[in-house]
Amino acid sequence: MKLFIILIFAAVGALPDSLASVMPIKDLPQSQSIDGRITNGYPAYEGKVPYVVGLSFTRSDGTGYWCGGSIIGHTWVLTAAHCTNHGSSVTIYYGASFRFQAQYTHWVGRGDFVQHPNYNSDNLNNDISLIRTPHVDFWNLVNRVELPSYNDRYNSYNGWWAVASGWGYTWNDGGMSDYLNCVDVQIMGNDECRNTFGSNYITDNTLCIRTTDGKSTCSGDSGGPLVLHDGNRLVGITSFGSGGGCTSGAPAGFTRVTGYLDWIRDVTGIVY
Repeated sequence: MKLFIILIFAAVGALPDSLASVMPIKDLPQSQSIDGRITNGYPAYEGKVPYVVGLSFTRSDGTGYWCGGSIIGHTWVLTAAHCTNHGSSVTIYYGASFRFQAQYTHWVGRGDFVQHPNYNSDNLNNDISLIRTPHVDFWNLVNRVELPSYNDRYNSYNGWWAVASGWGYTWNDGGMSDYLNCVDVQIMGNDECRNTFGSNYITDNTLCIRTTDGKSTCSGDSGGPLVLHDGNRLVGITSFGSGGGCTSGAPAGFTRVTGYLDWIRDVTGIVY
């Protein structure tokens, strides 16, 4: 179900309602499809982001939708809970530059989805899921991304640069781009992001990015990675954006991975 909650601001000069509303990235309104896009990004050369996977979900009624995810271990993919929440199965595309031309694929049923037990679909808190997969060998086109260490738990990352990646539309009203795209974005402080979305959405377990010049994640980029330029560590999972659209200039929100290191360790055994 689409989330469209208007946040009320008493301050003079508050953003228009359409910008202050929040939607899961896959449900943003510019397209009736929930296929993905990176807006105003650039094509990823082969092997640039070997950790990103395409996730083609199927619902119980046979309909489908697209999300992204990150390889974090030989048998684990990390994604958003709003991606797994309505899926009955998923086909995972590994090492794909063109969306459906993967090095190989794996099919996984819902029994291998491990969704965070406290996921809240109303405010997208704890928007994180794990998918257990068959064993995957690593090489230059298919490889894991490193998680942050426990030492990073209290780093705000304010002002740090990162890269997001995904497939699909490259502008609000364009057609699908089947080629993998990246966009370089700057992480902003949560206090500034709360001025747009409010504290109900922006918690200590959230990261936000600036969308300068319309550079952002959108639609089925949901669940995809936000990886630091410095150290190549996975710090965010694409979660939500402004109801005003991907190129509105409002921030975009990510699940903060450092907030879930204990949970990831308990489920997967992966820790740094």
